[in-house]
Amino acid sequence: MFENPVIVTILLATLVLIASLYAIQLLRIAYARSQLQPRFEAVVLGSVTNFFDTLGIGSFAPTTAWLRLRKLVPDSFIPATLNTGQALPTVCQALIFIKLVDVDPLLLIACIVAAVAGATLGVPLVQRLSVRAVQKIVGIALLIAALLYALTNVDLVPAGGNSLALSGWLFAIAVVAHFFLGTLMTFGIGLYAPSLILLSLLGLNPTAAFPVMMGACAFLMPASATRFIRTERIDLRIVLGLALGGIPAVMLAAFVVRSLPLTALRWGVVAVVLYAAAVLLKAAFAPRVEAAPAVIEAR
Repeated sequence: MFENPVIVTILLATLVLIASLYAIQLLRIAYARSQLQPRFEAVVLGSVTNFFDTLGIGSFAPTTAWLRLRKLVPDSFIPATLNTGQALPTVCQALIFIKLVDVDPLLLIACIVAAVAGATLGVPLVQRLSVRAVQKIVGIALLIAALLYALTNVDLVPAGGNSLALSGWLFAIAVVAHFFLGTLMTFGIGLYAPSLILLSLLGLNPTAAFPVMMGACAFLMPASATRFIRTERIDLRIVLGLALGGIPAVMLAAFVVRSLPLTALRWGVVAVVLYAAAVLLKAAFAPRVEAAPAVIEAR
């Protein structure tokens, strides 16, 4: 058992400060753009996805699928929407799990720092990508997410060990991997499932992986979101809706429901995510339509 009240207090206080600064900036920019009124559909979407996210389903893949199916935002807006809209609910998850679940504080902090560094690198890369490139990356990410959901349902995901810490090369692998996972987060590729699987493979208790993956996301998402919300590829009405719906849903899942039989739900998510991936990839690889040449009339 790790006794780390001082480290936990510092982490939680830092997280609250970062989230507060992000929330203030989000509201200020939304007001300046006349996008301060959240979309009701996004509120409902944030409630559902973050409720199940807290229970371990993950929010990025189902949110992406719904955004694409309903055409709530252009495809190029999806990475920014995910990272900004789901940031505050994820902070709530991290505050709860870092406080309640025991894990090696050195591993926790190292993975958080690595993920934030990766996300810092990823944001400018996302903004330089073409729409087709975003469609391809998000489409492939959805296919990977569907595969992970399916592997979980058929018990092929590793159960994990009993350790609350990693050392030596296992520790190094975890930290380096979270740097790359942080970068991928900015492209709309969720960190939860690959982080949980990786840490379990390395021998960490799966329960102990929750504060690591949630803490990494909670720190990197506001950090990347403060840059995303300044760009043009974003609809802040959707972002505010996801946040407003997600925060109370996290509280409900963490303190009231706690657990549900999730296998059937995962199969439903697999079907929806596969459909959305197919639509995105079809658009990404569709032949380009050339503009018709201008006709000059003879006079």
